[in-house]
Amino acid sequence: MTLPSSKTICLLATVILALLLAACTPAKSPSAPSVEEQSAAEAKAGEDEPVDPIRIGALAPLSAPGSVVAGEAISDAMNIAIDEINAAGGLLGQPVELVIFDSEGLPERGTAGAERLINQDNVIAIAGGSHSSVGVAAKEVAHDNNVPIVLVNTWNDTITSVQYPEVFRIAPLSSEVSAIDVNFMQWLRDDVGLTLEKVALLTENTDYGIPAAEDTARLLAEAGIDSVTFGVDIGTQDFAGIIERIKAEEPDLIMSLATGEASYNFAQQSADAGIGPQDIPTICDHVALVSDAFWSNVPDGNYCFVRRIGLPPPLYNEFAHSFLESYEARTGKVGAESYAFAAYDSIRIIAQAVTEAASTDSGALIAALENITYEGALGTITFPINSSNTPQQAGVDPKWWHQFPDPAVTIVQYQVEGEDSEGAAVVYPQTYRTGDPVLTGQ
Repeated sequence: MTLPSSKTICLLATVILALLLAACTPAKSPSAPSVEEQSAAEAKAGEDEPVDPIRIGALAPLSAPGSVVAGEAISDAMNIAIDEINAAGGLLGQPVELVIFDSEGLPERGTAGAERLINQDNVIAIAGGSHSSVGVAAKEVAHDNNVPIVLVNTWNDTITSVQYPEVFRIAPLSSEVSAIDVNFMQWLRDDVGLTLEKVALLTENTDYGIPAAEDTARLLAEAGIDSVTFGVDIGTQDFAGIIERIKAEEPDLIMSLATGEASYNFAQQSADAGIGPQDIPTICDHVALVSDAFWSNVPDGNYCFVRRIGLPPPLYNEFAHSFLESYEARTGKVGAESYAFAAYDSIRIIAQAVTEAASTDSGALIAALENITYEGALGTITFPINSSNTPQQAGVDPKWWHQFPDPAVTIVQYQVEGEDSEGAAVVYPQTYRTGDPVLTGQ
């Protein structure tokens, strides 16, 4: 056997010694990061963490028996406002998320929706409404939870007359609109020459329809005009029996206080029965301003008179024009409904309150809303009757509490079949007139 050489033995000894030394040497701990390295790491980690959004709730009728056309318009308008806010950097450095609950136009859904938005979705405020019954119910939940709510297209006077700190409204008051309606009818009788001895009122049995019909009937009586009221449930589709009863009354004018798609059904079925807008002067519900839906459902609806809330198009301000451009691009419509303008403004008002309060705290938001001066699509919105200037101090009815006092109300009339409501003639009041009324059946 050949023995290893001395050179080989030395080499092996060297390797073994190195391994023993390595095994006995403690592992070197990594060096601590510098302050700069630690700050950079923390910043990068912060960039990776999602920022919780500020949530704003909304109530809108997206299903029957509610006014779906109104609900869809409200939803589109609110999302335009949210997109604009987020494009500008959000609120308080956070993105904004809109959470919409389908109210179906029903009070019980208004209650359930407000409760879910507040207690499950953790919204800082609620906007929307559309139906008075929804607003009447939702205001109670907002009050119980001390969360501000800015209501649109909910006209019932009691919504604000209860004077809850949390409740604000940028829609008109029902009693004020009724007064304008009756003034318009008196003008048709006294100045235009309409024979007007009896008015037939078709109303829905809701928190909007019942008080609106009562106010209108009372004011008509004071003007020396008889009236007869016919009530129906919200969402009614077949009006044949009611229409026969209306015909028997031989009215000189018919006024519809039925909302949503039910209003379309009544108008067209009346036309089929010979007492439609082309036969007897008719005031249609303001959902008739959704021109495409109106003409597709009421092809015989020409000469309808329709209330429009908000300034007429020639008087739109820069905010209205900007919103209208975005709305038409989003929906493919020509023009925008009054409640779409209001829905857009309701979100922007809440956003401005958050900015001015520098907080999402309910008390801070309510205080900011009370003192707000907001320039928007409906014009300059304020709430001058508030905790610093109560109805009692101002000497006004409690209904003006947290109420936008200056929404313009005009009467337009379709005078060309298929025309867009934006181009319809404004026939009342004189301040805004662009055309003379056409009286049918004379």
